[in-house]
Amino acid sequence: MLMLAGIVVLHITTIILLLVAVIDNAWWITDTVSTDLWGRWELTNSAWHYTNLKNYPEEYLQTVQATTVLACIFAILALFVFVAQLFTLPKGQRFTFTGILQLIACLCIMIAASVYTAELHANETKGGYGHSYVLAWISFVLTFILAITYLILRKKSE
Repeated sequence: MLMLAGIVVLHITTIILLLVAVIDNAWWITDTVSTDLWGRWELTNSAWHYTNLKNYPEEYLQTVQATTVLACIFAILALFVFVAQLFTLPKGQRFTFTGILQLIACLCIMIAASVYTAELHANETKGGYGHSYVLAWISFVLTFILAITYLILRKKSE
């Protein structure tokens, strides 16, 4: 029972980290600019102003946006499927469907972060990756660990 509680807490933590990574505005930061997946915040006259992402290749940006949103959807769906499987899965069966959903979420996170790294800021020398970018990679690792755990885990009889 304690192991299941730990898995649920880890899953919820992963979802929260992933949502923060997608929503927060710190994928690329400089002293005067903070960029997320949806827009760009520029510091002018001691005030932050929101602008659209104009200088980004649209197809790569949309790929990153779509895969991060899909990762959130699959991770949340996997949590609901896991809870449902706790009550409906026969004893001794594996949580395969939940594991597959987590692997898909993991793959989406990896695609988004990799495309963002390779295509959107490859030639910029000023600035660096922010905490949202780091959270996306941490979410990738946690989602992968959860996927393997779900694929190995069997429902025990108590």
